[in-house]
Amino acid sequence: MADQDTLPPNKEQTAEVDLGIETLLKVTSSTDQRLSDMADNKAQILITVNSIIISAIISLVLRKLKDNSFLMVPSYLLLTVSLVTMILAILSTRPSIPRGKFSVKDLENKKANLLFFGNFYRMRLDDFSVGMKLVLNDKEYLYETLIKDIHTQGVVLGRKYRLLRAAYNVFMFGLIIAIITFIVSSMKHNSLPDIVN
Repeated sequence: MADQDTLPPNKEQTAEVDLGIETLLKVTSSTDQRLSDMADNKAQILITVNSIIISAIISLVLRKLKDNSFLMVPSYLLLTVSLVTMILAILSTRPSIPRGKFSVKDLENKKANLLFFGNFYRMRLDDFSVGMKLVLNDKEYLYETLIKDIHTQGVVLGRKYRLLRAAYNVFMFGLIIAIITFIVSSMKHNSLPDIVN
C-alpha cells in the first residue's frame, strides 16, 4: 500500500491550494492598497493644515513684523517648519511612473509586470494583449507577476510611510520649538519695558 504523502495531489487538493494562494495574494494586495489610501489621507491632512498655517503667517503675521519684530524668529521658524512638512507630505504622495513599455525579451524572461499600468500605458493594445495572454496561460509566470506586484506595492508603501513619518516628526517637533520660541520671545519683549524703567 502506497504512503499517502507520496501520492500525487488530486484535482480537489490542487484546487484548494490554488484557492488558498489566490486568497493570500488578494488579501495582501488589498491590505497594501488600504494602507496606501490611509497614507495618502494623512499626507492630505498635513498638506491642508500646513497650507492654512502658511497662509495665516503670510497674511496676518509677516505684515505686522515691522511693529512686532520680536515675532520674527518664531514666525520664520513656523513658516519653515510648515513648508518642509508640506514638501515631505507632497513627496510621499508623488507618484513614480516607469517608462510604460515592455519588450518581447522582458516577456520571454518573465520580467514584465503587466499588473501595474506604469509598465504598459504606452503600449499598443495588441502588444499588451499578447503579453497578458502569455501571463494568463503560464501559471508560474502569473503567480510570479502577482508576487512582484505585491513586492512593488510594499516598496512604494515603505517609501511613502518613511516620508510621511519624517513629515509628522518635522511638524510635531518644529511646532513645539516654534511655540517655545514664541513664548520666550514674547516674555523677553514684555519684560524689556520693566528693565528700561
